[in-house]
Amino acid sequence: MKSKTRMRVNENGRVVIPASFRKQLGIRVGDEVVLQIQDDELRITTLKRNLERAQRLVRKHVKPGTSLVDELIAERREAVRNE
Repeated sequence: MKSKTRMRVNENGRVVIPASFRKQLGIRVGDEVVLQIQDDELRITTLKRNLERAQRLVRKHVKPGTSLVDELIAERREAVRNE
């Protein structure tokens, strides 16, 4: 699958993302995308991919079998008891 192409920016500043690129990235009609300038390049990704990336980063620092949700709930309950 092609991973590079040339496009023209129209008078409204718009660029069409080719269908093959949208398919490869899992972008569907109505999806929100995230635009980021990084190293003088425009990067386009989806909110879903950003969330997955963040979850992978967090998993590196959490022991297997640990529930961050359970820990948060326990901390909130303790805070309420101490009020």
